[in-house]
Amino acid sequence: MKKIINKPTDVVSELLRGMEKAYPSLKYIEKLEVITRREKSDKVAVISGGGAGHEPAHAGYVGKGMLDAAISGNVFSSPSPDRIIEGINQTNSGKGVLMIIKNYSGDIMNFGLSKDMAEMDDIEVETVVVKDDVAVPDSTYSTGRRGIAGTVFVHKIAGAKAETGANLQEVKAAAEKAIANIRSMGMAMTPCTLPAVGKPGFVLGDDEIEIGMGIHGEPGVERTNVKTAKELAEILLNKVLEDYDYSNSEVALMVNGLGGTPLMELYILNNEVQQLLEEKNIKVYRTFVGNYMTALDMTGCSLTLMKLDDELKELLDAPCDTPALKVL
Repeated sequence: MKKIINKPTDVVSELLRGMEKAYPSLKYIEKLEVITRREKSDKVAVISGGGAGHEPAHAGYVGKGMLDAAISGNVFSSPSPDRIIEGINQTNSGKGVLMIIKNYSGDIMNFGLSKDMAEMDDIEVETVVVKDDVAVPDSTYSTGRRGIAGTVFVHKIAGAKAETGANLQEVKAAAEKAIANIRSMGMAMTPCTLPAVGKPGFVLGDDEIEIGMGIHGEPGVERTNVKTAKELAEILLNKVLEDYDYSNSEVALMVNGLGGTPLMELYILNNEVQQLLEEKNIKVYRTFVGNYMTALDMTGCSLTLMKLDDELKELLDAPCDTPALKVL
């Protein structure tokens, strides 16, 4: 295993300390693995989180216009309720807290417990669950569809709505509208290596890829031979378009890398996807290409579409300033 780490047991705390030192606007809560804005906001708080290993998600989206806090679990593991409660307490200004949860069993359980505990302390908490992955109806860590890169769009929409001074129910409604209009589909070309394990979690042949693989290495829908960028664009995009009607609409497009894929390849894929969307009379309003939700060193990608209306456009365009996403 070749990784730039010290002890596998220390990777989460050390990565978050490193983030705090790189971005003075962030504050790291020692031992509870929480990253918050250094300056608390007087508005509805928007928080999210999940296992480490998906950087820049989730801590990379903490900042003005997006999240107020991100709570990290161990690598590919849900954060425990005590960590989530700390995130709630650090950000609650008295106007309520919205928690954005990806649809994985551990996250659903632990964030749900934390909501109950916070409400016992008279903190108003609402939750939304992102389940944008169209690959499989159920998976290794989820009942129902998995939450993947589309979650970043939900962070953006909910965070922007909260910055307007909207109340908790209004922020939740904006997040739910985004979720309803988001679909994603991914694929992997190589496995990833967990620091604590020291070897790949599965094997793909030299001429083999897996369509629909999850961001923790969960099984997809099929293993097939290596495809061209054009073929991949057709496979992934068609799966998304079969699931939701984007015809004659404007969309936000995300071409997301899983950690080990060169930007060169993501831009090539973006070119093919954009051509296909143009042929289908689907207008791309805004494009995001890069590593937004990764799987350690896995090579592969995912495509995400969010259908837009006037409100979602306005919130998507609203300013944000975070380590991983800036809209000026």
